[in-house]
Formats: sequence, structure tokens, C-alpha cells
Amino acid sequence: MLTIQKKSLKSGKYVNTAYVDSIVRTYKQERWVHNSARIGKEDSLSTWYSIEELEEFINTAKMHGADGIKFYFAAYPSDFTEKPEYAGRQTLALVATKSKEMEEGTGHKDIYVQDGDATTILAYNFGKICPPSCPVPPKPADADDWGGIGITIVDRGEQGMTLV
Repeated sequence: MLTIQKKSLKSGKYVNTAYVDSIVRTYKQERWVHNSARIGKEDSLSTWYSIEELEEFINTAKMHGADGIKFYFAAYPSDFTEKPEYAGRQTLALVATKSKEMEEGTGHKDIYVQDGDATTILAYNFGKICPPSCPVPPKPADADDWGGIGITIVDRGEQGMTLV
């Protein structure tokens, strides 16, 4: 009997608080401050999706043969009218993919589906971006740390300092 072992497609790993704090802090200091200055307002720092909608997208992707999802870094146009408060800010676009072995290694091809008479990419967007949608809960009186991942003081030169 011939047994075929399926190759794992996993590429990520679990990381700890210090690691996340470090990479978020680096992002703020090396990218966010410049993005914010360029667009004339604080750029988004995160995008939030509910577990429910992520599961729905994953299930839809699987139904169309996907075995992965690409998270594209993206930005809304400066004249974005659908949600004007999002205009110019960065976001994530989730795109269903199918892995394919090639000479150069494993590629991840975007999946396209029929939508009526048109063919379109199987993608998801419009998460809650922060800012502008990021109320910060008050720090509990008895807490030393309330989950302030990446809280950073950013030196904006002549424009002063910003706590992010």
C-alpha cells in the first residue's frame, strides 16, 4: 500500500508579548510616523475583524479550493467616499489563495470566482481600522499593565512628540 504524506503549508508561528511589542514599536517609529505625516493625519495602526466574519471568509475560501490567505497591505484612496474617515489610511485586504509547487518553490495563486457574468477575486476588506475607530478603555486602577501593546513615544521632530 502506497502512503502519501501531505506537506504542511504552515509558515507562521506563535509569538509572545515582547515580540509583538517590539515589531509594533518598530513599525510606528520607522513607517507609521512617515505615513501619518504624508497623509496629514494619523494613519491606521491595526485592522480588526470578528472571529465570525473570518470563519465565514475561510469557509467560503475553502469551498473554492483555497488552502491559504494572503494579507495584502493596502491603502484607501485619498478621495474614498464610501467611508470618508478611512480615506488615505492603510488597511488589510484578505485574498483567498491556492498553493502551487513551481521550480522556484511554492507559490500562492490568488483565487478568482464567478460573480454573475463577471470573474472576480475572492477577497475581504472593510475591517475596523484604528485610528479612527479605536476607543481606548481606561486603565484599571489595580492594573500594572492593561495590554498596551506597542505603546510608543514617537519623536515627530519639529511637530513634537506623540504617544501612540
